[in-house]
Amino acid sequence: MLANGAKLGFKKKGGATYTDLPGLKEIPEMGVEPEKVENTCLTDANKMYEQGIGDLPEMTYKFKYDNTKADSPYRVMREAQAAGEVLSFQETLKDGTATAYDAQVSVKRTGGGVNGVIEFELTMMVQSDLKFTDPTSGAGS
Repeated sequence: MLANGAKLGFKKKGGATYTDLPGLKEIPEMGVEPEKVENTCLTDANKMYEQGIGDLPEMTYKFKYDNTKADSPYRVMREAQAAGEVLSFQETLKDGTATAYDAQVSVKRTGGGVNGVIEFELTMMVQSDLKFTDPTSGAGS
């Protein structure tokens, strides 16, 4: 499946609906990376491991840079960063798979050169578990 058609929406904590952030160009890897915890007994011939708690990595989304309106994603997310606000996000893929989480954001505008586009990177510091919702049958066809 192509990444084409993916969307990222946000809402204030406790809000009713997600507002899509236009200009999304790239989505990050998504998932939890559990720590590998060594738990070997003196009678074991080899080291034994258990799955530890998860480590949610920072996730970075890339967007087309646009700061022409008050509701431009670049401006809205910069304001959330400055306020230290925790927002709710939902990434939705073309097939209907959705992943929801809460996060604080960090915004960085990229550089540019001759014939080079300027983008901005939206990095998530996840503050909740990831909630996965599978698509209903026939979605995205």
